[in-house]
Amino acid sequence: LCKKYKSNIILRGLRAVSDFEYEVQLASMNRSMEPNIESVFMSPAEEYGFLSSSIIKEIAKHGGDLSKFVDKAVLAALQKKLR
Repeated sequence: LCKKYKSNIILRGLRAVSDFEYEVQLASMNRSMEPNIESVFMSPAEEYGFLSSSIIKEIAKHGGDLSKFVDKAVLAALQKKLR
């Protein structure tokens, strides 16, 4: 995907310490396959640390209000996909 979009950075979110080990392994594997691609890790604000894509999809599936958790474009895409 990085090659397709001519990018050399992968941005990943770390919600909890438990995410760190897996993400470092993934970054190491990516680096071994493509040395010029860097992984950058960010942590969310504390009030969003519990969110995951799985939780967002589950709330959307049941018609819950996601407006305070995702961008309007993401919300529209989710709603379209679930129709």
